[in-house]
Amino acid sequence: MEIPFPQRLPEVVVMTPTDFDQATEAVRAVQQQRTVVLHLGAMASEDAQRTIDFVSGGVFALDGQSERLGDTVFLFAPALVRIHHDRESSP
Repeated sequence: MEIPFPQRLPEVVVMTPTDFDQATEAVRAVQQQRTVVLHLGAMASEDAQRTIDFVSGGVFALDGQSERLGDTVFLFAPALVRIHHDRESSP
């Protein structure tokens, strides 16, 4: 059965970049309305910081949102995605 108007299903892209040049791929994915989990554990700390700064700025410019999930893991989502925290209900 074919859908008359194709709908794009929400996607989560998991990326583990090894160098800064791959940072633009993460921003492009958010621009295409995909949520990105970025794991920077394979990068040198200076490159990881540069990458997170670049991606954070690009996603901010797209009105997206970002969250730090761990020491080297970050979540970037387009504006239409709502991020819920289990800690929000805590005082």
